[in-house]
Amino acid sequence: MQFSGLQYRRWQQASLVGLLITILTGCQRPESGQQPGMFQLPMEYLYLMQTPLPAQLPVPVQGVKPQQIADTWGAARSQGRSHEGVDIFAKRGTPVLSTTEGMVMSVGINTLGGNVVWVLGPDMSRHYYAHLESYGQFKKGDWIKAGDVIGYVGNSGNARTTPPHLHYGIYRNAEGAINPYPYLSRK
Repeated sequence: MQFSGLQYRRWQQASLVGLLITILTGCQRPESGQQPGMFQLPMEYLYLMQTPLPAQLPVPVQGVKPQQIADTWGAARSQGRSHEGVDIFAKRGTPVLSTTEGMVMSVGINTLGGNVVWVLGPDMSRHYYAHLESYGQFKKGDWIKAGDVIGYVGNSGNARTTPPHLHYGIYRNAEGAINPYPYLSRK
């Protein structure tokens, strides 16, 4: 990660403040489903900033093996769009699992994805889980761990005419959408 001079100074200041808060309060990472407290929140952001995104992530659909996933990145979609993720097909209602620890950024509905969950993960990566049938027990601001159930496979949004599946996407700050397939495959 590269910083400009001002960004580096701010990062140093945030690190020092975070260290002081940790020493003074004995803060520990929140449990799954808990929202970080006022003093924990900056620490959690700092933790996510400093933690690299793993090169390998677990498949986010329970019971699906890496070899069962096809690389659908870049495939043509309606209105001249290209596919910015990987579709993982499974039986409706199959649990969708978080690939990383992090903070739930939003739980809601949008036109394309239907029922969606966004998670802020390591290296400030954003993980997008779409076409869900329903949500898990998490809400915006909750801390989650890898493997926590964040929803269930469905075909909501623009996928209502397709078989049930999870659309999984990863977004990096400097790059935007990136292909999640290499993170999920075991080559």
